[in-house]
Formats: sequence, structure tokens, C-alpha cells
Amino acid sequence: MLTCLNRKRARRNKGGLLLVLICVIVGLAGTSPAQIYLPEPPPAQPSDYGKVIIDTYSTGPNGPGAVVFDHWLHRSKFTCRLCHVDVGFGMKAKSTGIRAATNRQGFHCGACHDGKRVIDGKVVFASCSDDVNSKQCARCHSVGKTGVREYEYKKFTAKFPKSNYGVNWEAAESSGHIRPIDFLEGVSVKREAMKRQENFSIKAGYSWVHPIEFSHEKHTVWNGCELCHPEIFPTVKSGGPTYSITMFENIQGRYCGACHAKVAFPLNNCRRCHPRAPAWVP
Repeated sequence: MLTCLNRKRARRNKGGLLLVLICVIVGLAGTSPAQIYLPEPPPAQPSDYGKVIIDTYSTGPNGPGAVVFDHWLHRSKFTCRLCHVDVGFGMKAKSTGIRAATNRQGFHCGACHDGKRVIDGKVVFASCSDDVNSKQCARCHSVGKTGVREYEYKKFTAKFPKSNYGVNWEAAESSGHIRPIDFLEGVSVKREAMKRQENFSIKAGYSWVHPIEFSHEKHTVWNGCELCHPEIFPTVKSGGPTYSITMFENIQGRYCGACHAKVAFPLNNCRRCHPRAPAWVP
């Protein structure tokens, strides 16, 4: 019995290595380096994945310095839909126009960071104090500063379920380790929940790549419907997309890559989408 199991494992490992080799050959054959269908590796430290440096207005000679925004901390408390739809943060860098004045008026970061709102039983500190030298400012404007941020990734996520790259956020939510908020009083609008569409299978472009089993259920927990449709994925009446989605487009930040090349688990984690694929492509 043990011999049989070892043989099966060896076959699976050989199959995974063969798929990686084929990906490389197909990507390299007749293409320039910019056309290779393999994603760039994510940052070495999972804590840096999804990190945003906001420096549009704050790095002048009299400014408080650039802001470090950690997606891992905020996604442990809020859904993506709440921040990118209800609050209105853009999905592309420098597309939102965040300023100290808008924060003080209750927009952008100020939707939560107003010194009054309570999240998880704790008052959220107010953003953009008039005193640029205050320790409170340094909690966000922290580029090049040490010991000023309240939360540290490894300690904060120590009990969260892990994947082969950082936290498995899907498992963290489904297991109750985190309970992301999807409604913000005074910002969100109460509405009847949209009917969730059925899950479906997306056929891969190559016969040796297993199809993707796309789960609307898993995605709507974080995104609702309106974060993805129609801006990222054109809406169809039913079933899967009627248009082509390629790995090249995903790597370029379109379709699935709008999130999975930036914040959600990296495209390198093949098996999370393609069953029996390699667990990770470096």
C-alpha cells in the first residue's frame, strides 16, 4: 500500500513539473520577454504584498511624508466592496485624489478615521491632524520611520490560516478568524442584496490545463457584484463569460489580474484556480 501511494505521489509531482515546463516552453516559443505568460514573483515578504505608498501631495519640504497603506490590515476588517464602492477608493494608483482636506471632510480615509467611529469596539483615530509633527500623523505617514505603526504583520496574523504565500484570507473569513464589515453607517446605502449568480467553469486555452471552477459565492463575500461588474468583467446574462480571458491579460492587470496581480492571492498560486496544477510557479 505504501509503495502504491508513493508511486501516485511521484506521478502527481511529475505531472506538476511537466505542466510548469510546458508553460515555460509555450510562453517562450516565438515570443519576446514581454510576452511570456508567467507572472512576476510577488514580494518576498507577504506583508509587502498589496502595500500602497501614497505620496501625491504629502512629500513636499513641509509635508509629513508619504503614507503607507497596508491592505492586509484593512482587509481583515472590511470587505473590498465597502472601500472601493461605498467609500470610493479607485482601483488604480493615484486615481482617487486623496488629500488632507477630503479626509477631514469625511471622505476617503476620513470615512472611518474621524476620531468618532467605533470599529471592533475601538475608536478609530482621526486622520490628518493640523499638527504635522504629531505621532498620530506618523502612524500613516510612516515611510522611512520605525516604531510608529501600531500593528505588525506577523503578530497580527499569527493565528490566521496560512497558504503557501501568507494568509489564506478566504479561509480566515470562512473560519471566523475575521469578519469583514460590509456596511458603514452614514456612508453605505441599505439595499436589498442582489441575487448571486451560479458558479461556473471557465475552459482553459490549452487542453493540458484544467478548467477553472469559478465561485461566485466566494467572490461576492468580498466584492459583492458591483465591484467586478461591469467595469472589470462585462456582464453576461448567465453562465460564464462569452469573451476571452487569457493569462497574458491577467498578468497585465486586466480581468482576474485586477485583484490577483496586486492584492488577492498572487497569480503564481496556480492551484487555487486550476485544480491539479502546480501549487506555485516561481
